[in-house]
Amino acid sequence: MDRLVERCAGLDVHKDAVTATVRTPGPTPGERHQETQTFITTTKGLLVLLDWLQSHRVTRVGMESTGVYWKPVFYALEGDFECWLLNAQHLRNVPGRKTDVADSAWICQLVEHGLVRPSFVPPKPIRALRDLTRYRKSQIEERTREVQRLDKVLQDAGIKLTSVASETLGASARAMLDELISGNHDPKALADLAKGRLRAKLAQLEEALEGHFVPDHHGFMIGHILSHIDYIDETIEHLSARIEEVIAPFSEKVELLKTIPGIDQRTAEVIVAEIGADMNQFPSAAHLASWAGICPGNNESAGKHKAGRARNGSKMVAQEPHPSSQSGGSHQGHLCPRPPCTDPGSSGSGQSHRRHAAPHPRRRFSRPRQAVPYEELGVDHFEHRHSDEQRTKRLIRQLEQLGHKVMLEPAA
Repeated sequence: MDRLVERCAGLDVHKDAVTATVRTPGPTPGERHQETQTFITTTKGLLVLLDWLQSHRVTRVGMESTGVYWKPVFYALEGDFECWLLNAQHLRNVPGRKTDVADSAWICQLVEHGLVRPSFVPPKPIRALRDLTRYRKSQIEERTREVQRLDKVLQDAGIKLTSVASETLGASARAMLDELISGNHDPKALADLAKGRLRAKLAQLEEALEGHFVPDHHGFMIGHILSHIDYIDETIEHLSARIEEVIAPFSEKVELLKTIPGIDQRTAEVIVAEIGADMNQFPSAAHLASWAGICPGNNESAGKHKAGRARNGSKMVAQEPHPSSQSGGSHQGHLCPRPPCTDPGSSGSGQSHRRHAAPHPRRRFSRPRQAVPYEELGVDHFEHRHSDEQRTKRLIRQLEQLGHKVMLEPAA
């Protein structure tokens, strides 16, 4: 087997220790020298590891992506070596022979012969931005859970506010809850706090707000839930402000992304944080879609193609672009839920989605190769990108597949 790296190392990373194996040229031609040591993962221990690797003149270091434990090791070594973060699914060894030493040696051999590929690790500025956007998303999800807990407590108290009001924490609903906690349990007085269009439902509100509310229990729980929601709202606001500061050097990329129908400020921030600003990391749009885990895999055997499940990719990327990729297909000429898209039903992305949604229900990416704004393809792009002769042949073939016999006669 060809040897692509003369001096390499494989690291089996754990929380408190890392086992390292190096393979270097031996004393005789063709012979390989292998050495293994274990180091602690404190900063001092990682500096000892760095010196040990430098003493063997290692050029490439491969390590398994074990939870978050690979991060301090990778960050300590990335400035002095070519570090490869490897997917654990690509490092399967023979069952029954698993030890830390064997794993590090196996990783080293895979790197030596070029049998693995490195995972994408963004540069430091993008990593900081990614931490912020992911933490903000977790806070948004926590807020959603708190709102659901609030509704459960209201249901337990017999308060059917959410059956009448469209939002659990709208302006009217929040005023009613605050008044309810303060001790006012009169359904008519509470319903009179409604604002806007909700005032047309005063009778329904009065009936929905009549329950068996216990101040010492329900009032106590709702008060703490609302305080927690207020705290989360403040945290999200601070995180968004910090993200605006950190993403400022990439503002041009954000503005370019926002020219795509359906991409708003927050979605653009997440895309930059997850993918980075350098698109050269991905050779093509297909590579990006595969990395994100939003395209089907290959599953072929004996000439038969079976359904191939998508790989586990970036959850943040797979979830965030969903409105931008689906809005063009689900709204035909109606108002778009996201501001940048004024008429997704008449956009090229909307036409593309409708053409592929039924036979291939997968989302699609476009990798920006050049720093230019998004250019709308137009509604008829996919109909007129081929010649009339090619379109005619395709339509005839489709009709024949449906069991029809087609005879063409030129129009006058």
